[in-house]
Amino acid sequence: MTADRRRTKIVASIGPASESPRVLAGLMGAGMDVARLNLSHGSLDAALELYGRIRGVASAEGRELGILADLPGPKIRVAPLPRGGVMLEQHAEVILRPGRTASDAQVLEVDYERLLDDVEAGDRVGLADGQILIEIQSAHNSELRGQVLHGGLLRGRPGFYIPADRLSLTTPTERDLRYAEALAEVGVDFIGMSFVRGPEDLHTLGTAAPPDGPLLIAKIETRPAVENIDAIINAADAVMVARGDLGIEIPIENLPHLQKDIIRRCIAGGRPAITATQMLESMIDSPVPTRAEASDVANAVFDGSSAVMLSAETAIGADPVHVVTTMARIAQEADLRFDHTSWAQNITQLHMINPDQASLSVTDAMTTAASRVVEEVDLAALICVSGSGFTVRSMARFRPRVPVLGFSADRRTVRQLTLSWGVEPICLASETAYESRVADAVEAATESGHVRAGDLVAVLAGINPASRSTDVLRLVRVPGDLRELRRVPQPVR
Repeated sequence: MTADRRRTKIVASIGPASESPRVLAGLMGAGMDVARLNLSHGSLDAALELYGRIRGVASAEGRELGILADLPGPKIRVAPLPRGGVMLEQHAEVILRPGRTASDAQVLEVDYERLLDDVEAGDRVGLADGQILIEIQSAHNSELRGQVLHGGLLRGRPGFYIPADRLSLTTPTERDLRYAEALAEVGVDFIGMSFVRGPEDLHTLGTAAPPDGPLLIAKIETRPAVENIDAIINAADAVMVARGDLGIEIPIENLPHLQKDIIRRCIAGGRPAITATQMLESMIDSPVPTRAEASDVANAVFDGSSAVMLSAETAIGADPVHVVTTMARIAQEADLRFDHTSWAQNITQLHMINPDQASLSVTDAMTTAASRVVEEVDLAALICVSGSGFTVRSMARFRPRVPVLGFSADRRTVRQLTLSWGVEPICLASETAYESRVADAVEAATESGHVRAGDLVAVLAGINPASRSTDVLRLVRVPGDLRELRRVPQPVR
């Protein structure tokens, strides 16, 4: 891998600090691969307008940019706090009651009608991704009284956490279904589902399977989700390790190990995995991250994350473009030190692909073979031609040391590949016969500068473009005259 090539992708949340065309273009130039719309804030109309604006900027910049619509889910939020926020001091007493008007350091209004039904004395509730913890001391007819166990600064409308097994709300909500339908219709690439507890939550959403519909990202943030992790991975197209609420649901000392386990299981199954929450949080205000944050990003890369995500850092931070630039530098250096050989060997041993699905097991075998070729042959690149992107994602799970060029004639598939580790998504002009598709892909890779005449490349593709199976692996020497690609193929020497 060349020193200037980053393989781990970056998801950046778009908000008031980053939604202008100028800043959006800056984020793309700095390394944003996927733009995240946090649908917990604002109206559907505002989200659709922002979606269109991002698409327009990406087109003007000539970028294949993925867009993730993150559904609100049964997200509970505190009513607006004063400008600049308030400090909740440790051991301070606070009152919590249902409401949506305003909050301050003494009274927190919680935008949830069933607050008094779902929370009782002895419970611990969290705010702002678990940074602040309150223990409920007593419950009354109209309010709860609690004591701050872990204090901190509260700003805006922070999330309010209730233990998953006590929460009356279910996923997806009516609002989720309405938002998902509207965003899928305009062509969003990914939909993130909050508060997933089991595979049936994903099935309920009812969107079309990719590439006709968006990739579904299951956010792992509850204890039930951890208990059902394998079934959720099989039902989802990708997974997000949402460490905020998850860090409240489970003992904090278990979180780093759980993060590693979820990522490995997800990647072994050919699903991209996103590590999220508080990755460079100090950079909301500071021009530099803490040393611990830099280590956290690097360790997420070493864990095998397909992507690392920024939330408030780019949505409301002081300098969103600088934050993305910083994360890109940290991730790129970690990518250079990634142990590709050991990772591929360990992933092969997990055998997460379902052998009962014939079309998937063929692709599993072919991508496994390709990963071995990468280790044994001096390749310049791995070219994967896929209609749905499944083959490319299956190949990316092995974390090959050479670039993976993901080709598809489906524009949405190309954008969905922006989330896959190490993949350079490229759009083919049309879906053609096998030989033409291989020639088109090699020619496009050459013209874009990814490979040169004389390079040896491996090409993964399917004979029949209508089939989900990838059943051909070829080694191709890039000719000096690209017209030779259209002739009868000769053996590689």
